[in-house]
Amino acid sequence: MKIAPSLAVAAALALGAASTFAAGKPCEELKSQIAAKLDAKNVTGYTLDIVAADKTGDAKVVGTCEGGARKITYTKK
Repeated sequence: MKIAPSLAVAAALALGAASTFAAGKPCEELKSQIAAKLDAKNVTGYTLDIVAADKTGDAKVVGTCEGGARKITYTKK
């Protein structure tokens, strides 16, 4: 059964939501964990960026780190 790429991304992000929003984690560690979950779901063509909490723009926020000061965003390439 083939899963649409956007559905795979949504599923991967939903499955990791509990650990993804762990505010106390270091940003690089959390970014690596999110990337590993997306890669495990064969998601390709994406970018994860660590940005200031107030600078997310149009990107989807998939994680919060450094006590809420920074966010990890997901954008499709």
